[in-house]
Amino acid sequence: MAASSEPASDRSRRMTNSFRVGIQMSRMLYSEEPVSTIIGDVPITTNTLEDSYPEWHPAPYPFEAMLRLFLYRELTGNSYDDISESSELAAEIGLDSMPDPSVLSRTWRDRFDEAVREFVETAAHYAVKENHDRGYDDPEIRPKEDIIQEEESEQNETDDEKHEEFTDEQIFRTTRLAREHGFGAFDSGRAQNSSYDDTQFFELQTYMGMVGCGTAQGAARFQLQRGVEYGPHGDTHLRTVKQFDRDALIEGFDRATERLLSQIESEATFRRPVTVAIDITTIPYHGDVEGMPMVSGTKEKHERAFKFATLSIVGRNVPIILAIEPVRESSSWDENPSNKVHRVVRRLIQRAQEHVPIEMVLCDREFDSIQTFQTLSNLGVEYLIPKRISNQERDAIDQMEEDGVNVAVQPGTMHTDSGSHSMRFLYVPSNSGDGTAVFATNRVVKPAETEIFCDRYRQRWQIENEYKSIKNDFLAKTSSRDYRVRLFYFVFAALLYNIWRITDVLLKAGVDGEMEYAPEIPAGMVVEMVSAALVPVD
Repeated sequence: MAASSEPASDRSRRMTNSFRVGIQMSRMLYSEEPVSTIIGDVPITTNTLEDSYPEWHPAPYPFEAMLRLFLYRELTGNSYDDISESSELAAEIGLDSMPDPSVLSRTWRDRFDEAVREFVETAAHYAVKENHDRGYDDPEIRPKEDIIQEEESEQNETDDEKHEEFTDEQIFRTTRLAREHGFGAFDSGRAQNSSYDDTQFFELQTYMGMVGCGTAQGAARFQLQRGVEYGPHGDTHLRTVKQFDRDALIEGFDRATERLLSQIESEATFRRPVTVAIDITTIPYHGDVEGMPMVSGTKEKHERAFKFATLSIVGRNVPIILAIEPVRESSSWDENPSNKVHRVVRRLIQRAQEHVPIEMVLCDREFDSIQTFQTLSNLGVEYLIPKRISNQERDAIDQMEEDGVNVAVQPGTMHTDSGSHSMRFLYVPSNSGDGTAVFATNRVVKPAETEIFCDRYRQRWQIENEYKSIKNDFLAKTSSRDYRVRLFYFVFAALLYNIWRITDVLLKAGVDGEMEYAPEIPAGMVVEMVSAALVPVD
C-alpha cells in the first residue's frame, strides 16, 4: 500500500501507468516470445516513480533496468538465485551482468519504496491473471493461485470492522463530500460581486432536475422553498448558463470526474484496467431547425434531436461516465460536414485515459467502420463491435451452415491511411436466438473461447440504463433553442448521475459484503441530499 502522506492524484497517475504496463505485458504474451524478451521490450513510464538511492549512491545498476528485473520476478515467481544466473534476461534489459541475490534483496527492501513496489506488483499481477484467464498458460508465468493467495492475505490484514447499514448522517456527509468535489470544477466566470454565487445556480439546476420541471417554473418553486432573495430568477439562471461555453463545460466535467474518482480509489478499483462503452444518446427537439446546426435527424424519419456521445465504465465496476462529447452531424437544413464518428471516439478515449487505463471498448453498430477500428487500435485499446451484415458476412455464414458449425473466427488485417492492425471477425449464435451475429475485434481470440468472449458485449446495455436514469432522474426540462443551455443541462445531469453512483460506492464501502452493481439508495434521494448540501450553513 502506498504511503498515507502521498497525494491521491500522484498515486492515481502511478497506478494508471502501472496498469498500462500490465495491459501491454499481457498482450505481448500472446506473441509467445520469451518472457525475458517481453520484459525488455515493454514500454514503461517512470515519471511517477522515484529512485530512493541518491545520485551519489554507488549503485552500478540503472533504476529502470532493476524495475524490469523485478517485473520479471513477479511475473515468473523465480527466486533471487535463479534470476541472478539468467544471462538472457541481463542482455534483454541492458545489463552487462546480473546482480547477485544480496543486491536484489537490498534493491527491493531499500532502493524501491512502497510506491515502486506497488507499481511492480500491480503491473505484473495483472498480467499473470490475464495470462491464465485467457487460457494461454505460458509455462514461464507463475500460477494465478499464488497471486490470489497473496492478495487475500493482504486484504485480511488490512480489513477494518464494517458497518451494517447506512444512516441519514452517513448519506448526507458522503453526498456533501461528493458535491464539493464535483461542482467546484465549474466556474461561470461571473464577477465576484454578483448577486448570486455559482453554487446557487447549481442548487437551482439540481432542484429542477429533481422535480422534473423547466426553468421558469423551477425558479418560482425554488424561491417559494428557499426564499425570493436566495433563489435566482429563471431569466437570470438562463443568462448565467449561457456564459458556459462548450469547451469550459467539457473541461469542467473532466476536472469534476477526476476529483470524484479521487474520493473512491481506496474503496473501488477505478484505477484498474476497465471495460468501457461508447454510445450516442438523443434529447428530442420539436422546434424549427433553421439555424440549428447542432440539431440532428434520428432513426425516425420525422424526428429531430440533440445528440451527445458518452464513454462510461461498464461491467462489474461501478458505471461512471468518464467523458462527454457533443455530436454535430450533417443535415439537410445546414452545411455541416459529414460526421466523422471515429474522431468523436478518439476524443472520448483520450480524455477517459486521463482517468483510468482502458482494456476493452464496446460500441454498437453505429461505430462499425474501418476508421473507428483503426482509431481504437492506434489508441492502444481492444475493441468489440458488432458488424453490419454485408455480402461477405452472408457468404461466410452460408459456409458455416454447410460445414455444420455455429462458431467461427476469421482473421484479417485492417489497412487505413492512419495505420494498419491485425483483427478478427467472430461469428457466434445471436443472443436473440435468430441467426448468427458477427463481431469485429483486435483481440486474439481462440474459437473455443469465442462465445464467452462475445458475451462481454452484454455489458454495453448498462449504458442504456444509465441514459434512462440521466433523463428521468437528473435532466431538467427546457425548450430552449440555445445549444449552450442544452449542453449545460445534459452535462449537469451527467454530473449528478456520477455523484449518485459515487455516493453509493462511498456508502457501500462501510458495509460488509461484496460490492454490487445495483445502487442501494434511490437517485431521487441523492439529488435531494445534494440540493440540501448546497444550502449555506448559518
